[in-house]
Amino acid sequence: MYYMKNKVVLAFGTFDILHVGHIKYLESAKKHGSRLGVVIARDSSIIRFKNREPVINEKDRLKIIKSLKVVDFAVLGNEIKNARDKYKIIKKFMPDVVVFGYDQKVNLEDLRSWLKQNKINIKIIRIRYGHIPEKYKSSIIRKTIK
Repeated sequence: MYYMKNKVVLAFGTFDILHVGHIKYLESAKKHGSRLGVVIARDSSIIRFKNREPVINEKDRLKIIKSLKVVDFAVLGNEIKNARDKYKIIKKFMPDVVVFGYDQKVNLEDLRSWLKQNKINIKIIRIRYGHIPEKYKSSIIRKTIK
């Protein structure tokens, strides 16, 4: 894959208990552009959508992700009051590409509809896993730690 000058890729994730699967996801995402931005899920979103408290708080997860060599910039996601709030950050950064991991629960048709409604033309990519998901998955790591 070639790098287009200043082509921005935006990746989304929780990144609670950072592991090799996360690194491979971000490395794969970066291949789709020249700059990689990462949106970190808010603690309130983890509680709301995953029905659990995060292991590592949002500010620390943000600091960890910002420290990765593959990441050009990272930000906390929106506080989500309704279903479409999660997309507002796309409007803020206007990336060329948005990527999601193989196991991220995102309604791509809803996102495409929102993009069309807002006259935003970006590429959406679902990254396939490049690791062993049975080994490198936060939910499995959390169970092992317990």
